[in-house]
Amino acid sequence: MTQTKSGSTSSTNGSDGQPVDRTDSSALASEYGRTSIADTVVSKIAGIAAREISGVHDLGGGAARAAGAIRERIPGSRTNLGQGVAVEVGERQAAADLDIVAEYGTSIPDLASAIRRNVKASVERMTGLEVTEVNITVHDVFLEDESGDADADAARRVE
Repeated sequence: MTQTKSGSTSSTNGSDGQPVDRTDSSALASEYGRTSIADTVVSKIAGIAAREISGVHDLGGGAARAAGAIRERIPGSRTNLGQGVAVEVGERQAAADLDIVAEYGTSIPDLASAIRRNVKASVERMTGLEVTEVNITVHDVFLEDESGDADADAARRVE
């Protein structure tokens, strides 16, 4: 058995002696070359897929969300779609770790299951990588009344 440039293997067929090409099972490698996908691409796809699920308020732990809030106030800045997502990308597989804030009242096991399904489907469909795991850490629960600012609360107490 010999290794070809594309990463596929070939062996001789016993009947006619001609090489038989066995290509990689990955859609990212072919006889014409290889495709590499950067970690940031996979983290953005996973972040967008997680945000699509109802019950996900935000992604990231406390420090990441604070930095994101500051960044969003800068004129011309963009939202970091990979915030709260860490990925490990190999040649054929990827794994993701997501830090989320769940909305109050949402079943966390159901939410985690929906996030896993959507992230896995989105990453696999868009990249051709097999997603081996999607780990989720719930850092906080968002309450609707927590979103009001402190000045409004102070004004109500002073009345």
